[in-house]
Amino acid sequence: MSTGLATPLAERPNHVPSDLVVDFDFYNIPGSDEDIQSAYAAFQKSFPDIFWTPHNGGHWVATRAEDILVMQKDHQRFSYRHVTLPPMPEGTPPQIPLELDPPMHAHFRRPLVQALQPGAVAKLEQGVHDVCVQTIEALMPRGECEFVEEFAKVLPITVFLRMVNLPIEDKDFLLPIAEASVRGSDSQTRVKAMQDMGGYLYKWIEERRENPGDDLLSLVVNTQIRGERISVEEATSYAALILFGGLDTVAGMLSFFARFLATHDEHRQQIIANLDDEVFLKSAIEELIRRHGMANTARLVTHDFDYKGITFKAGDRLLPPNLLVGMDDRLNPDPATVDFARQGGIHAAFGNGPHACPGAILARRELRIFLREWLSRIPDFRIKPGSKPVLATGQVNGILKLDLVWP
Repeated sequence: MSTGLATPLAERPNHVPSDLVVDFDFYNIPGSDEDIQSAYAAFQKSFPDIFWTPHNGGHWVATRAEDILVMQKDHQRFSYRHVTLPPMPEGTPPQIPLELDPPMHAHFRRPLVQALQPGAVAKLEQGVHDVCVQTIEALMPRGECEFVEEFAKVLPITVFLRMVNLPIEDKDFLLPIAEASVRGSDSQTRVKAMQDMGGYLYKWIEERRENPGDDLLSLVVNTQIRGERISVEEATSYAALILFGGLDTVAGMLSFFARFLATHDEHRQQIIANLDDEVFLKSAIEELIRRHGMANTARLVTHDFDYKGITFKAGDRLLPPNLLVGMDDRLNPDPATVDFARQGGIHAAFGNGPHACPGAILARRELRIFLREWLSRIPDFRIKPGSKPVLATGQVNGILKLDLVWP
């Protein structure tokens, strides 16, 4: 998403060699309107494993799995304290728990992980199934839909708003805020999104702190650390980040899945033939996730050190795109090809280490239910003739528009 506000190019720091400077703007990548992940991979194949770009405040970019996996896990050198690019204004409160490093991160993360464990997610499965089926069966007679608005944003958002016990009808207000947060290309847009979300949440947080229920929002805003309840400000940041994740990420992955299957008949038929094969379906979902990574969270270099011949300085910012792990040909042969028989396909779509996405179990469950219920009812679908999917890069890559038709 572009706001039309151009970010000035940063001046190359003295410790950055000129031959490591690359014209890379992750909000505007050549070819991303056709295939975001392959557009990223073109930089992976054509430029140094780690390079520096003057765009978005000036930052390093790691393109290979070996380095990205280190940067995901090593918070002592690569901190999560600032995960957005361009940088947020000085003094902006941290996004909790994402922009906290261990050990403090673990205190905030624990209640969220407990709420999203397999047993807890299993209790949500029937609700996910019911929303999925109702939505598909309402669309079926029409023979067409705009998938993003009419399905991808309906299923996970309905499920998520039920989890936090917020009004379903508020989704139309919340979705544009989430969109601005994850794909806004300037700090002003993202700050406003955070303020808007905080303003929306304030009354609910006050209510749940006074009269907590058994919903996820009540759980996180009453988190206790060392015997003391977190502050209202911390609760607001925590709740806002959960809503941003819950309102956007799974919707994006559903859209990537649907676009791929609409344009790859053979793969679609393979899944249809194996909808009752749990092992096959699990493997197919992981392969589709590997091929369609989405998240781009930055890191902050904590101190001066050398890494593989590159000098990093304290305060340097670095982008290790999760999707490039799955697209690394040193790790996954022929990575642009989706192969449901692939053995050991490695990806980092949900992160690694202490900050691995706590919602990954629920996301996989929703993706599985989508494939089973959609393909058993609408097995033959394609992109509407004359239309073109609208893709967007940013902190979270996604599809903004996807017109589908079926007999």
